[in-house]
Amino acid sequence: MHDMQLKIKKMMTYRWVVWGVLVLAYIIVFFHRLAIGVVREDLVEAYGVSATTFANIGSTYFYAYMLMQIPSGILADTLGARKTVSFGTLLAGIGSIVFGFAPNLFMVFFGRLLVGIGVSVVFISILKVQSSWFKESEFATMSGITSFVGNMGGVMAQTPLAIMVAYFTWRNTFAAIGILSIILALVAFWVVRNTPADMGLPTIEEIEGEKKSTQTMESPPLLKSLLQALTNWNTWPSFFVFTGFFGAYVALTGTWGLSYLVDVYKLDPAVAPNYLTVAVFGLAIGSYTIGKFSDSIKKRKLPMILFGGVYTLCWGILVFMNGGRPPIVILYPLFFTLGFTCSTFVLGWACGKEVNHPAIAGISTSIVNIGGFLGGAVIPPILGYVFDTYGGQLEPVQLFQKAFLYCFIFVAASYLFTFAVKETHCKNIFNILK
Repeated sequence: MHDMQLKIKKMMTYRWVVWGVLVLAYIIVFFHRLAIGVVREDLVEAYGVSATTFANIGSTYFYAYMLMQIPSGILADTLGARKTVSFGTLLAGIGSIVFGFAPNLFMVFFGRLLVGIGVSVVFISILKVQSSWFKESEFATMSGITSFVGNMGGVMAQTPLAIMVAYFTWRNTFAAIGILSIILALVAFWVVRNTPADMGLPTIEEIEGEKKSTQTMESPPLLKSLLQALTNWNTWPSFFVFTGFFGAYVALTGTWGLSYLVDVYKLDPAVAPNYLTVAVFGLAIGSYTIGKFSDSIKKRKLPMILFGGVYTLCWGILVFMNGGRPPIVILYPLFFTLGFTCSTFVLGWACGKEVNHPAIAGISTSIVNIGGFLGGAVIPPILGYVFDTYGGQLEPVQLFQKAFLYCFIFVAASYLFTFAVKETHCKNIFNILK
């Protein structure tokens, strides 16, 4: 009995070690996701790129990330988080070094592609680990905490990155991030374990005196699992919510927000990232708060409708108030609220998991995750095309209003899908849906 209590204590402690190492890798994911916006002028100076080409450099990350989501889910469900994250973070580190020292534009795209492929496996692996090391009732809260900590990488990709680039150059900065990534990959392989059973420790289900649902339900074969999730209508509303919500957020904070603040408000390039940092902090805090709120009231759909509505309103204010130039005094609270309510999409990961077979948590959440990165890949280049087409014809205020109108349209369309989300009451309902 005493030996079992010691094992339980060790399990409840070590799960935070496993999660902590993985979430450090996730900080690097977020850093690369938003970093491209800060080094736009450096890339233009080094390679003479147009607005569309610049946006496509950023989108290369998202296309790679998007295309890797289902393979990431399969790897998380089969190979396990330990090997998947270790190899992925190693590849991202190499990609960051290639990007930093790229002699030509082809190598810039290639480095960005390697980074996108490498980091694409991290988040789904974290979700898979959470399903093995944490209680089902903790899932949305832990997803929120994970997103909160990961967003610190997004914060680093704003003002701190601008400072590092000014002192060490953008090339040396990205090379240093690559070296840190390689070190973290080695640590992950040494520390992370896929399940408590891999260490001879009791599982969460055993601790709670319950039988794991995947033991009472036959686990389908891999291809059948994928088809099952893809053909389940209830998987898709969360996908489409994530698409518009996150794609518009990335277009603002990761690609065009800095140019918007400098061109429209005439802010100093060293000051402008502070406004975007507020939006990133908002997303970080919202990810935890909305996830916790959802778990507390045992509802998924209602919070998505409420907070998603406010997010859509924020974009409406940004695009339409004062002809597309809201008073600068409201930008800090507006950007914070926009980031906070954008994090509504974190509930989509829980919904995707809860409407599908419990044994395929990696695959089902990866399908939902594709949506956000489809948006992140497609929306910024659309804005880049607007800038290239109308840049010499319109004043900055009208130009950015025309571009950001596309963000508003995507967000509003995605918001409609919150009404189609299946309420799960924070538990797996796959058997009920059958």
